[in-house]
Amino acid sequence: MLYMPEPDTFYMDKMAGEKEPLPLDFNGMCSLERFYADPKATDGNSYRLQLWMYAMRLLQYSNAIEHMITTGQGVILERSPFSDMVFLEAMFKEGYIRKECVQHYNEIKDISICEFLPPHLSIYIDVPAEEVQTKLKQSGKNVPLSYLKSIEDSYKKSFLSNVTDSSELLVYDATQAQDVERMLEDMEDLKFEKVPWQKMDDISYHNLRVLVEDKWRVAGLTVIPKFLPEITIGAHDFNDKYYAYRGLLGKNYAPGYNADVGDKYIWLK
Repeated sequence: MLYMPEPDTFYMDKMAGEKEPLPLDFNGMCSLERFYADPKATDGNSYRLQLWMYAMRLLQYSNAIEHMITTGQGVILERSPFSDMVFLEAMFKEGYIRKECVQHYNEIKDISICEFLPPHLSIYIDVPAEEVQTKLKQSGKNVPLSYLKSIEDSYKKSFLSNVTDSSELLVYDATQAQDVERMLEDMEDLKFEKVPWQKMDDISYHNLRVLVEDKWRVAGLTVIPKFLPEITIGAHDFNDKYYAYRGLLGKNYAPGYNADVGDKYIWLK
């Protein structure tokens, strides 16, 4: 199967084939590093990060489904938009975001996640929050233990208890997860009888494929006309950022029509 690493805040740049990540202003106006340093930042960085990462996971999920439908090859993901809410719930519990942010996120998720089918199988590796924190510190990330425990609680109380309604679920501890042969045997024993993919026909597969191939449409599912200080920018600020983006090399016109990056024979296209 195809393995797709977990997306980061620059996932859209990777999809577009950018040689270097674009500035943060064009990548959700948020920073994971800043979240680790100041999760309660008053400018709303934490919620912008959460909403942006949901959009990135939704885009990656659409890429995974597109690959699966097109090639017949299965895909393995680290997390999905279906489990993304564990971070939101942990942020709210720790006081990083406001109640209005939770309401906005749930409204976005309600109108977007329904367009996709859930994973056939979810595998949860149950590792204590203390051990996770130790590994994070070894990689130079200082994440509060209370936040990690809130994520763990959300996984077990919100995600795992609901995912079995529409997906198969396997749970292992850190030691059991090292026994790959046993995990493969467990997967082979699954019947996948309650997975909604079984109800798909040619027409519904076609409609799903049309959706996942249209990335603008997928991204548009995460946008609603609602004012929220954490994610809303003024008209003048938007105008400045828009023309700043258009001023980047190769961004003034559609791909293939930008002489500043070497596009040729533009007048013949």
